[in-house]
Amino acid sequence: MDLPFDGAISTFYSSEAPEGIREAIATADKGDILDSSYPHSERMGRKDYEREIAALQIELVKLQAWAKESGARVAIVFEGRDAAGKGGTIKRFRENLNPRGARVVALSKPTETERTQWYFQRYIQHMPAAGEIVFFDRSWYNRGVVEKVFGFCDDTQREHFFAQVQDFEKMLVEDGILLFKFWLNVGRAEQLRRFLSRESDPLKQWKLSWIDVEGLKKWDAYSDAIRETLERSESETAPWTVVRSDDKRRARLNAIRHVLSHIDYSRKDANSVGSCDLQVCGSKDIWNA
Repeated sequence: MDLPFDGAISTFYSSEAPEGIREAIATADKGDILDSSYPHSERMGRKDYEREIAALQIELVKLQAWAKESGARVAIVFEGRDAAGKGGTIKRFRENLNPRGARVVALSKPTETERTQWYFQRYIQHMPAAGEIVFFDRSWYNRGVVEKVFGFCDDTQREHFFAQVQDFEKMLVEDGILLFKFWLNVGRAEQLRRFLSRESDPLKQWKLSWIDVEGLKKWDAYSDAIRETLERSESETAPWTVVRSDDKRRARLNAIRHVLSHIDYSRKDANSVGSCDLQVCGSKDIWNA
């Protein structure tokens, strides 16, 4: 499959990426963690991961059954840098759930009509009904980061977003929606390594877009926008949970654990749920630009 940006990521890697990033990728073994600030030096082993994810997915099935019986509504927002593992984490949440009650919302760019509406309007129609779990693969936080970095919104529109977002989320929570907000973060070297893998694999190339390619050059701009967004949209009602996803396996396990540990569903097995690794999954304070 020929893509208009074939080779663009390899070109960036060889000629524009910082020398330390290139060296980290070139000298690393497959299982190495490239970010020295990450709390683990190696990725989690497959056997341990498969054992733990199986137990957690049983708990997710219990959670869905409880939601259907009780009429609970669960909305889980996944935000983060490109290639941070949002889609893979959502997949592991949903893998053994009934898709009729566990759906993904991944909206494309707004239509001409939607551009004239209240910014949050297009998201409201996708909120969960009774018994549903909804996973937002990106969300209204596009305005805080991507639209800012690429100039898709102006400063007035973004300020209006920040003035309303906490009240918007407060209304959702006060109406009874169980709202979780994840920010998945990944180190710069690991992000580039994942993009290189996608570029060279015909089965993964569909995941790439021109925003991914251009975004590689805007790491610092993304960092500034992320930092501001986390600070200005944090609230007691709808706090952020940051997941450091340089190790995808640990990220998936901890995200699932976080949700399960914060809902009192029927037949819950606390031992199977376990506890989160707070160096990998915690408050916005663990975010590392």
